[in-house]
Amino acid sequence: MSAEAPAPAAAPEPTPVKLAGEAREVALAEAQHVLAAVQDPRRRERLAELIADVDEGAVAGDSAQALEEVLELGLVSGRLRAVYGPEGEQAALRTFRKLPLGKELADGAREITGALQTLVGRELEKVAISSVGPGAYVVTLAADGIELSVRVDRQGARLNTVAI
Repeated sequence: MSAEAPAPAAAPEPTPVKLAGEAREVALAEAQHVLAAVQDPRRRERLAELIADVDEGAVAGDSAQALEEVLELGLVSGRLRAVYGPEGEQAALRTFRKLPLGKELADGAREITGALQTLVGRELEKVAISSVGPGAYVVTLAADGIELSVRVDRQGARLNTVAI
């Protein structure tokens, strides 16, 4: 009698991110704008699926990833603020923070904040910022024998080193 290993549990379906009001309008308009500029058939199909999902009011899975890319491009370039104003930009930021990459960036910021809390109340001995490449920096703080460095680049901010 052979015992079969249980099948691995399927990954849970991602929770859809609901879009309404100005957030939906900005996401829809920006996805349409990007679609108009893209020539690659696979990317066009992906953007068309994103537009359909945004039009229905929610994104998940591949559409959520596509929306992250569209919003990130618009936010980093300043296009969202220029085209939709501060309110449109804020609506896009709120949406971005609900998407997986936005959540990941927020989690990283919380982790760094927690590590930096170890320095609270200690005498600061060193503060330095080093450029480690185009758009990439390391911020180093030292206090009472504890040294923390945080890398900040296009992928966000993350704890680089901790020395005690």
